[in-house]
Amino acid sequence: MAIQWFPGHMHLTRKAITERVKDIDVVIELLDARLPGSSANPLLAELTAGRPSLKVLNKQDLADPARTALWLDWYNGQPGTRAIGLDASVTAPARALIDACRALAPNRGGMVKPMRVLICGIPNVGKSTLINTLTGRRAAKTGDEAGITKMEQRITLADDFYLFDTPGMLWPRIVVAQSGYHLAASGAVGRNAYDDEEVALELLAVLKRDYPAQLEARFRLQDVGALPDEDLLVEVGRQRGALLGKGRVNLQKAAEVVIHEFRSATLGRVTLETPESFEQWLESARQAEAEREEKKAARQRERKGRPAAPGH
Repeated sequence: MAIQWFPGHMHLTRKAITERVKDIDVVIELLDARLPGSSANPLLAELTAGRPSLKVLNKQDLADPARTALWLDWYNGQPGTRAIGLDASVTAPARALIDACRALAPNRGGMVKPMRVLICGIPNVGKSTLINTLTGRRAAKTGDEAGITKMEQRITLADDFYLFDTPGMLWPRIVVAQSGYHLAASGAVGRNAYDDEEVALELLAVLKRDYPAQLEARFRLQDVGALPDEDLLVEVGRQRGALLGKGRVNLQKAAEVVIHEFRSATLGRVTLETPESFEQWLESARQAEAEREEKKAARQRERKGRPAAPGH
């Protein structure tokens, strides 16, 4: 199943970013520390090319700290880019954003040349919560739902520091299949864009491979690595009482349990991808995309070469 979600307001966001970035000094991209590669928007990179970039791994308190360190090193190794980890509900680390932006654009500052910063991110990544933490007031709406913010806001963080907030935006086509599942698991896509059971099965496959002890402890199971993903979902349902008549398991309810446990971090601190694994997925996706485009071009060439049907 290919997970795709690009509501109409995201087209407007794309246009707004294209216009706003002309006057921007630094672009902050908020990422989900549990899926730092999948939550990075390739369309945003295209729209803001040439601008210094601050990657903020948000929700780091929910993520695997060892993997967060790998991702910070990876992003900090890219030109014109700095990366920091953050828990958006903690005030002191949030203030570090201002210092990081000033380091990326040292020639900006003061009333003559105020710092102009664009903050972007996928839906439900915690951007509104972060802005409210930065300002000390409820400047942005928050909620555990994709697509809460619908229009741009300008927020003054200091006399010479302007922050422009934009609605969360995905990209028109998700080419990395694993990213689609990870984004769905995190709540970044609309509820009608994915199947709970498929997402839960993908989640369980990652968890039993990378975090089996946490999975076993949380659901009181043993030797989860030996169980097929479908059987593991059934066992989770049994443990949580998601039962139908005659002892059958309600797989929909079991899937909802798995997804909720991941989002709430009651499974423990989990990160679904590493820089290495994400790069491998991305390379495979690019190859598949190139093959798809070649087949499409071949079909078009074939159609152009055919003689017209009688009567045409």
